[in-house]
Amino acid sequence: MVDVTGSTQNDLVNSVRASNSQHGDVLVSEYQSSGRGRLDRTFEAPPLSALLFSFFIEPQIDAVDLSWIPLIAGLSVVGAIDSCCNITVNKRVMLKWPNDILIGEKKIAGLISEHVDKRGVVVGIGINVGMNESELPVDHASSLEIEGCHGCDRDALLVAILTEFTSLLNRLERGDKALRDEYAARCATINSAVRVEHPAGDFTESVAIAIDASGALVLADGKHVNVGDVIHLQRR
Repeated sequence: MVDVTGSTQNDLVNSVRASNSQHGDVLVSEYQSSGRGRLDRTFEAPPLSALLFSFFIEPQIDAVDLSWIPLIAGLSVVGAIDSCCNITVNKRVMLKWPNDILIGEKKIAGLISEHVDKRGVVVGIGINVGMNESELPVDHASSLEIEGCHGCDRDALLVAILTEFTSLLNRLERGDKALRDEYAARCATINSAVRVEHPAGDFTESVAIAIDASGALVLADGKHVNVGDVIHLQRR
C-alpha cells in the first residue's frame, strides 16, 4: 500500500522484471499521478476517490488461455460489486468486452492486463468509488457513489475482488468451460451493434453475438476479434 505513485501498474511490472515480486503480490495506491489504462489511455481520479491497484499472477494455464485473464478479472469486479454494493436491479453491473465495467450506460471501472517477461501477468484495476459528478473524467463515466453505493468500503471491495478472482482463476486453471457462459451472461456487448476499431486504424461494424473458447468476441459477420476498441452502437 502506498499513498501516492505514478502508476501501480508500472511499479509492479518493474518489480516483476527485477525479480522482486511473486505470485499473488498486490500493490494499492490512494492516488496515481500517471495512471494508465488499456491502449495507453490515462486514468485519472482525485485522491481517495477510487480503488486503484495492480496484482501479479503466474497462472497455470496454456498460453492460448491467457486472453481469459482480463475477462475473469472483469467478472471478479462485477461479482464483488454485486456482493458489496447496493446497486438496484435496473442498474445491473455489466461488462463491456474486453476491459470495462458498466452500470447502465456509464463506465465505472476499467482494467489492463500485461504479460511480463513470460513469468506471468500483471493486472491493473481502477474503480470510480466515491467521485461526485464534477470529478468524473468524461461524460460517459460514473461512480459507485453516484449509482447508489454510498460510503463504499474500498478495503472490503478490494478483498472481495481478490477473493472472486482467486476462485475464477482456479476454475480457469481446471478448464471449467462454464466460465464462458457466465461471462457472456454479464457482457453487455453480446447482442449489441458494435463498432470495432482495430489497432491498424480500420474498423468493423457488426453485431456481437458470442464469446468464443479463446475469449475473442464473435461478430455476426463471422469475424473473431482478439484485439480492438469496441464502441456500443446499440445496447440490448
